[in-house]
Amino acid sequence: MGDQEGGLRARLVAVGVALVAEEGVQALTLREIARRAGVSHGAPRRHFPTHRELLSAIAREGFARVAAEAATAAADDGRGARERIAAVCGSYIRFAREYRGMYELMLRHDLLESGYLGLRSVSLPLFDLLTTLLIEARTETEAGTGSRPATATGARSGAGSDAGPGAGSRAGSDDGPRTGSDDRPEAGFDDGPESAPRPGAAPPRVTAGALWANLHGIVQLWEWGALKLATGEDDIDALLRAALDAHLGPDQR
Repeated sequence: MGDQEGGLRARLVAVGVALVAEEGVQALTLREIARRAGVSHGAPRRHFPTHRELLSAIAREGFARVAAEAATAAADDGRGARERIAAVCGSYIRFAREYRGMYELMLRHDLLESGYLGLRSVSLPLFDLLTTLLIEARTETEAGTGSRPATATGARSGAGSDAGPGAGSRAGSDDGPRTGSDDRPEAGFDDGPESAPRPGAAPPRVTAGALWANLHGIVQLWEWGALKLATGEDDIDALLRAALDAHLGPDQR
């Protein structure tokens, strides 16, 4: 592929990223992307034979952003695993709120081709990262306070760690932390013997899935105004702390 053709491909994706940020998923038509890129409406098909492939290339940019900042938030810099989980979750929530159009596209499995451009390779690792941190958090809890259930019977909005750094690019499964309904943990990923759940505790990957679903619900209901109305809470971080308490148990610090 020549520089000119490669430049066109990159331009089409960049135009799509800007368009979804400005006008949302519904604006991502081949014709509109081509018009904004200054090419004929048939030109994108030289690089993206189907609309789904172009949308997948655009979504990949979002997954990459989420993943990169999640990796920064999870940096092993002396913080405990729970605090790093809070930082990763906080970065995910902020991305979802700041980049609403891209976030929606990343979750639209009906529009994406999960096996295209290694989409899973930039989405599944984020889910793996969250799972690994949950394993570490359980280990720290058992070492520090003795064995106790991984989930609390109730959630308190005032306890737990504050969410950390900003949001960003990267990803792990076709949908945020997963990429599509047909995705499964990649071969070779192993939680390891140390991750075996305590009696009554869900496996780490299941807990990670439940926590991620909780984050998605917090974002959607917060943006719709339902959570503020129901809880009277003005700080979304309070909902994140409550979610962490519910899935990890109250913070014992």
